[in-house]
Amino acid sequence: MENDLDLRFKEAYKIASELEEKLPADVMLRLYAYYKQAVKGDRFTFNDNSDLRNAFKFNAWMQLRGMGEDEAKEEYIKLVNSIIK
Repeated sequence: MENDLDLRFKEAYKIASELEEKLPADVMLRLYAYYKQAVKGDRFTFNDNSDLRNAFKFNAWMQLRGMGEDEAKEEYIKLVNSIIK
């Protein structure tokens, strides 16, 4: 059974997905990093054959090293809520 945080996180993800093409690149990068940290934590994976865009995404995620998954979910939710206000 999902807890309240997981439900709010899924709802925020749905909202962000619908806004994706309207958001600035820096906001999308932050959303990506929080999402990855929320679902994978510090279990980083990187494809050496990636392009520059993916390198930026990976770097943004790495900057959140040590952040707990629940904290990353909360930050993701806060960012989405700040966008839709």
